[in-house]
Amino acid sequence: MNQDDPYVTLEQVIGYRFRDRRLLQEALTHRSRANEFGDGLPDNQRLEFLGDSILGFIVGHELYLRHPDWKEGELSRYRSALVDEENLARLARAMDLGSRLGLGKGEEMGGGREKKSLLADAYEALMAAVYLDGGMQAVQRLVQSQFGHLLAGGEPATLTRDYKTELQELTQARLAVTPCYELLESTGPDHERSYRVAVLVNGAVAGEGVGRSKKGAQQAAAREALEKLG
Repeated sequence: MNQDDPYVTLEQVIGYRFRDRRLLQEALTHRSRANEFGDGLPDNQRLEFLGDSILGFIVGHELYLRHPDWKEGELSRYRSALVDEENLARLARAMDLGSRLGLGKGEEMGGGREKKSLLADAYEALMAAVYLDGGMQAVQRLVQSQFGHLLAGGEPATLTRDYKTELQELTQARLAVTPCYELLESTGPDHERSYRVAVLVNGAVAGEGVGRSKKGAQQAAAREALEKLG
């Protein structure tokens, strides 16, 4: 076993050894690298999509089992905070995921290895790769290990406020409607992408937000809507 292999060292960090290394390679390949080199290596966007759903399910399940006294709103807010961009980027940094990513030159020069949105996406892709390679039990063990005491409800004050959930609870209570989000525009190169999102309540724009990721822009839009709605 080559200890200088970045895949080997990452496997040691997460405590899981891949059967199919191609899944791990895909999870660590940003679209900027795939687009620039054009060698047929897939990027991690599809895995990111799957990992987002897997993380939401496992974290939600763990919180449901560990906190039988929590109401639906508490469970939802805490789950959202645990799987948001800020927390996932923190977990990615803890395993030095950024140094292991395959990036294009532009993203590399733009400081992509330190970007929260890129790190969070790679973390989600990694969880999906573990799931596809080893099944639900493998990724569940990893999530339990990675999230640690946070699943027990520790340090809630350090978690990011979830404006989207707060807005949904407010509009459902006042108007019996659920807000929806619309992507207005996406600008800039891959390494400096910016998103502008509007949140609609009853078909009317209640707020707009800009962020380096769609999730961040949605949170910003929800925050503006909350301020307007009081």
